Amino acid sequence: MSQLAWYAAHTRPRREKKLKAYCEKENFIAVLPCFRSAHKYRGKTVVFDKPLFPGYLFVQIAPSQSQSLAQNEHVARVLTIFDQAIFAQQLQNILIALETGLEIQVAPEIGPGQRVRIKQGPLQGMEAWVETRQGMSTVYLRLDFIGQAAAVELPADHLELV
Repeated sequence: MSQLAWYAAHTRPRREKKLKAYCEKENFIAVLPCFRSAHKYRGKTVVFDKPLFPGYLFVQIAPSQSQSLAQNEHVARVLTIFDQAIFAQQLQNILIALETGLEIQVAPEIGPGQRVRIKQGPLQGMEAWVETRQGMSTVYLRLDFIGQAAAVELPADHLELV
């Protein structure tokens, strides 16, 4: 049997857990880093395990099995990970961090000078330029119109790169 390699399976929307169940059935090593999220519904608190990286499941399989994985109904595409050693170490670090119970969130790679689209809130759909970023959650944007500019502060998770 050939040596195992890590792949990132980009899933169809909201199918990470279904793909993980399939991989476990096929005896593939599958890792889905999740964090706990609590929501209140009608006075009741419900706790969910949500994927830290929505749309991705990390699978360690033989290269000959990647085609089989790609043909699964829950998979949009399979991405090859080129630096296996660095990926394995980073994945291990993320799993250790998740075990600590600290609040962990993915920080979008949004930095000064990048063009972004506002995904939610009253400015939804507008495009802007990132002026500065403060910490993991706050981004200051420059909105250009009629030859003038205005600055607005928004959470980073309300933005997407254009």
